[in-house]
Amino acid sequence: MVQKISEVVGTSNESFAKAAENAVTTAAKTVRNIRWFRVTEFEGAVKDQRITEYHVTVRLYFDLESHA
Repeated sequence: MVQKISEVVGTSNESFAKAAENAVTTAAKTVRNIRWFRVTEFEGAVKDQRITEYHVTVRLYFDLESHA
């Protein structure tokens, strides 16, 4: 088995967890065989001293398909 790694950024107005879920769910629409993920960065936007948006960089690990 060989796996590929791809990085995506997820966002949410609710939480870091929701941002990660959005990243994986959206990527799964076009990437098959996602096996696991790792959040590598946490960031956010602040307006008027309040957090307004959560951002996470997510590494997706997925199996490459064999066409042999």
